[in-house]
Amino acid sequence: MPLVAAAVCPHPPLIVPELAGAAAPELDELRAACDAAVAGLIAAGPEVIVLVGGGPATVSFDAADHGSLRPYGLDLRVRLWKVNCAGSERLPLSLTVGAWLVGRSRTELPRLARSVAADAAPARCVELGAALGAPAEPRTALLVTGDGSACRGPKSPGYDDPRAEAYDDGVARALAGADVEALLDLDPVLSTELKAAGRAPWQVLAGAVRAAGGDWRGELRHYSAPYGVAYFVSSWAPA
Repeated sequence: MPLVAAAVCPHPPLIVPELAGAAAPELDELRAACDAAVAGLIAAGPEVIVLVGGGPATVSFDAADHGSLRPYGLDLRVRLWKVNCAGSERLPLSLTVGAWLVGRSRTELPRLARSVAADAAPARCVELGAALGAPAEPRTALLVTGDGSACRGPKSPGYDDPRAEAYDDGVARALAGADVEALLDLDPVLSTELKAAGRAPWQVLAGAVRAAGGDWRGELRHYSAPYGVAYFVSSWAPA
């Protein structure tokens, strides 16, 4: 698949306004940045959008599969693309939120999805990414969903870890500069200790861009940690 564009977004359930309720306005800026990143993917003229996110295992999903936000308090089924009897409810949270973000754009482009195991080694992530970035038809846009550290303060899910801010700042620089090598240098052990759910998906992105070849430019659209979890939104495109 020739890679024509890529974007990184986080996957907090609260990004869905109906789930956030009265707190929904707190993430308006994040939502707007994600919408802009998805719009950028579509503007690149892809023939298919491939979603990549973390999960308990490395799995390829069918276009008819869907996810649900019921475990988070909202009875909402989110379809990946098509709805038919062959689909099943099996998308992990990362891909459910990713599908929700793409659905907001109203695009009719075909969508596929791949999850990558949270503990996948960097070499395995590169291998998975290479299959997505290889030069073959159709033209592909990649939406990668993943959060940064969850240890930004005593009220964060992982409590406070003094290493978290420096880790997240490094990720932000890598996403801003389309720095493949910096993403591949992220330590899986440290990432796990900081509960950074995006490490493996970001390294799949790095593998895809490396396989696609050429120079790439990055844009960091958003970086915040409102609930003690780092959220990044970034757009990558061929230079």
